[in-house]
Amino acid sequence: MKLPPNAFKQALTAKQAQIGLWLGLANAYTTEICAGAGFDWLLVDGEHSPNDLNSLLAQLQAIAAYPASHPIARVPFGHGDAGAALIKQYLDLGFQTLLVPMVDTAEQAAALVRATRYPPHGIRGMAGARASRWGRYTNYGKEANEQICLLVQAESQTALDNLEAIANTPGVDGVFIGPADLSASLGHIGNPGHPEVSRAIDDAIHRIIRCGKAAGILTTDNTLAQHYLALGATFVAVGLDSQILARNTVALAAAFKSSITVSTPTDKTY
Repeated sequence: MKLPPNAFKQALTAKQAQIGLWLGLANAYTTEICAGAGFDWLLVDGEHSPNDLNSLLAQLQAIAAYPASHPIARVPFGHGDAGAALIKQYLDLGFQTLLVPMVDTAEQAAALVRATRYPPHGIRGMAGARASRWGRYTNYGKEANEQICLLVQAESQTALDNLEAIANTPGVDGVFIGPADLSASLGHIGNPGHPEVSRAIDDAIHRIIRCGKAAGILTTDNTLAQHYLALGATFVAVGLDSQILARNTVALAAAFKSSITVSTPTDKTY
């Protein structure tokens, strides 16, 4: 058996816009519902959600029944030996695309590239795990490096200062802007829509694209999502499963109970 190509990575290379959904409910049942919705990619969040390796595996298996939606995992962290070990485990589960938060320097980005690659290009340990279908992908060790897609998050002023160096790191396929943490770093905590933050995001997207890499972001504002796509952002998440549930349950209850006020949850933690 031959290792399937990473269709998401191919789409980024071809500059084809990919629309995604963030999954934070840590549940395979709800993940399967979202997998049938038609999104190009689904981000299973290991940073701000109560996921462990077993729940990640269950969701990866649920998404597999819907091959049009590409599974991506966000690791809780990626730096140091512990981060490299966790990345190895995520890849061994079968994720081909990873998103790593809080990347501030090209040196950190390069270390992440090494953590996702087998020797001689990296330090990933060899194992006959699920990623190789327990050895049934007979050339997995030789083919895997080319199919890995590494996305890194720029979420601070330091990351913006080093953005070109991060984006130009060989092996980095895309840079994802984190509006919430970036707004905090710029002195506007809880206000990712502040004009200074908005200008910084737009400028960052332009700079990433000029480096020849894919730019990504998450927003639950449809108008803003279209704005980022018009700027050339290639992978854009347009919603979160938890917020969809929160917003719609409140709205449904409020339609029948006058005592309930409809609220609009924000994506401040992402």
